[in-house]
Amino acid sequence: MKIYYCDHHEIPLPAGHKFPLGKYRLLREKLSADGFRLEPAPLATPETVSLAHDPDYVRDFINGRLDPKAMRRIGFPWSQGLVRRTLASAGGTLAAMRDALETGIGATLSGGTHHAFRSEGSGFCVFNDVAIAIHSLRARGRNPCVAVIDLDVHQGDGTAHFFENDPRVLTLSLHGANNFPFRKQRSSIDVELPDKTGDEEYLRALDSALPRVWDFAPDLAFYLSGVDALESDVLGRLSLTYAGLEARDIRVIEGARKRLIPLVITLGGGYSNPIERTVEAHAHTFRLAAKLEFVP
Repeated sequence: MKIYYCDHHEIPLPAGHKFPLGKYRLLREKLSADGFRLEPAPLATPETVSLAHDPDYVRDFINGRLDPKAMRRIGFPWSQGLVRRTLASAGGTLAAMRDALETGIGATLSGGTHHAFRSEGSGFCVFNDVAIAIHSLRARGRNPCVAVIDLDVHQGDGTAHFFENDPRVLTLSLHGANNFPFRKQRSSIDVELPDKTGDEEYLRALDSALPRVWDFAPDLAFYLSGVDALESDVLGRLSLTYAGLEARDIRVIEGARKRLIPLVITLGGGYSNPIERTVEAHAHTFRLAAKLEFVP
């Protein structure tokens, strides 16, 4: 299984910034030591990004002309490094999607930027990589049924808004009821969980939701495999263990494999302290995926 990365594009952040930038390099190094095949993600072109996003928004971000309030909503200071990293994040998901359609599975150590809307970013998300990937397929004359399985602890509000009235895209978001974003959008399936939800309750909720995803009979699925539901996560507010995350991953990955649904695995949130707990949880998702045999 090939995995794309983009952490070589550095984002200069001020001291004390809460975004866990270091996890991406640590994760790449851990998976490289495990023997995974890792490749730098190609940069998505502004033209491809503009298939999903407002061209003026894309142009203003790339040229550093976004209103300061818009950058504060995103949560990063603008820099050329941020531009390259953002385009590589989208490019990694595009490349992983191509791999999934060819081999059954694709993976990227970035993406999952589900808080980005068509004309604005939010919550450390500038562009919505999954929306860009789906729109790029349509621009090439393909219009598959797509499922977005978003198990980041924060609702995928941008993705939900992109596809709220799109019958060809099903969006599932399993998220904390009392967590960011505080103004929720409407996914195809929203499952809101109370604070301190543990493994048993979480997996029971997932088992109730996933059959509706499989009944949709998608031709392609995206899995946003955030690990911020982990009990040690400082922003997640849920209480899953490593075993609970593993059971969650197996349900999604095996479910797609058994149904021969090409699966794209992206990252998502993870803010544990120490950061190594987040890195290990992310790494285990990819180890599980590598153990399963996919058929295109």
